[in-house]
Amino acid sequence: MKRWILSAVVFAVSLSAASGYLEGDNSHQKFLIILQAGTESHEGMARAVHALLYSKELKENGHDVILVFDGAGTEWIHEWSNPNSTDKLLRSYKELKAAGVTEIIGDYCAYAFHAKKDLKERNVPLTREYQGHPSIAKWVNQGYQLVIL
Repeated sequence: MKRWILSAVVFAVSLSAASGYLEGDNSHQKFLIILQAGTESHEGMARAVHALLYSKELKENGHDVILVFDGAGTEWIHEWSNPNSTDKLLRSYKELKAAGVTEIIGDYCAYAFHAKKDLKERNVPLTREYQGHPSIAKWVNQGYQLVIL
């Protein structure tokens, strides 16, 4: 009998928490969205679109959002920081910047994907906190949830 009561209580607490989530509990959360897909494929384009889309929706709903460009993802910031860019995602990227979404660009990967020289000339800050990359632990320790695309 005690096990049944305990199970019922655990179920009720879980249901209550899930209910708040499903009903749109707007408690403040923090997200680190990491774009690692490059510009060379349709799949990379889809990942970039979703990185922008998720960042925008989360920011509009009052959450802290940091967008990290790492790996081949540094190709996107290379394109979007180009003053002559005509990329079809550029407008969405500029809207995110205007909304105050923080961006972090990995130094090592910018070099590896041949973007570092241009990014430095454009005064785009690069980060090298952990072996030439942005620190993931730093953000997780601050309560950020990771979304990797």
